[in-house]
Amino acid sequence: MTEYERSRTMPAQPEHVFDQAANTGQLSAWLPEALHVRVEDPPAVTVHEDRTDQDIPALLRARPEEMRLEWGTREEDSYTGWLQVAGLGSGASEVTVHLSFVDDSHDPGRPAVDSALDSGLRRLEEQVRLRFDSAAG
Repeated sequence: MTEYERSRTMPAQPEHVFDQAANTGQLSAWLPEALHVRVEDPPAVTVHEDRTDQDIPALLRARPEEMRLEWGTREEDSYTGWLQVAGLGSGASEVTVHLSFVDDSHDPGRPAVDSALDSGLRRLEEQVRLRFDSAAG
């Protein structure tokens, strides 16, 4: 099993960050650009991977009381992951994303995963800023 983890500090309340991350209608705004999620009957979703051009049955669960998202493959044990939002005080949050590739054939490798995680966290921060800066202004 191969595991990856990245964190990013965001200048917003943890509830705001979690609300944006868990908004299933806006997942494509922050997920890695090569992944496309189609929500079916929650928690069931289908993830399309551009890299493999495959649709993969998956699960996506939001745990608002823990400010946590969890996901993974549905029919095979290929990968799992989670996103956790934690408050840092003074209106800031830390977001951590963790991926576990149980099946190495689904692991695109450290450079690709690190880049996707960094990009996704940066895009999530941009979405949080857009949503809550415009709401406050």
